[in-house]
Amino acid sequence: MICCAVVDTNVLVAALLSSKEDSATVLILNKVLAGEIIPVYSSTILNEYREVLLRPKFNFNSRLINYLISAIEKFGILTEPSPSGITLSDSKDLPFYETVLAYQEEHTYLVTGNIRHFPKKPYIVTPREMLNILENSAPR
Repeated sequence: MICCAVVDTNVLVAALLSSKEDSATVLILNKVLAGEIIPVYSSTILNEYREVLLRPKFNFNSRLINYLISAIEKFGILTEPSPSGITLSDSKDLPFYETVLAYQEEHTYLVTGNIRHFPKKPYIVTPREMLNILENSAPR
């Protein structure tokens, strides 16, 4: 099954920092790049990806980051959400939540490592939960 997902920046950071090829965040990033997860994003989310992933403290290769962002733009779905009026504990999470609300197609999720920052909804999942969803819905 191919599904759509808004991927929180913390998932990308964790994937790029991980030395384990089988970590949930690395597997999520690989599925995005392989087209098994179609990224859903907004211009605000892309700006955050750029700003955070290019921070000197991470020392990520800028060509790799530019490739990743270009792939998300090329193969993802640009959505411009409307303000939801919802208040979250961390206001920086709001663009991700509003984007998943704006793109409420079947099989669309918000994948985050900070699940406690969001309302408890079935479409807000951890990277491991997203992998389980993909595995359990794959044809046998």
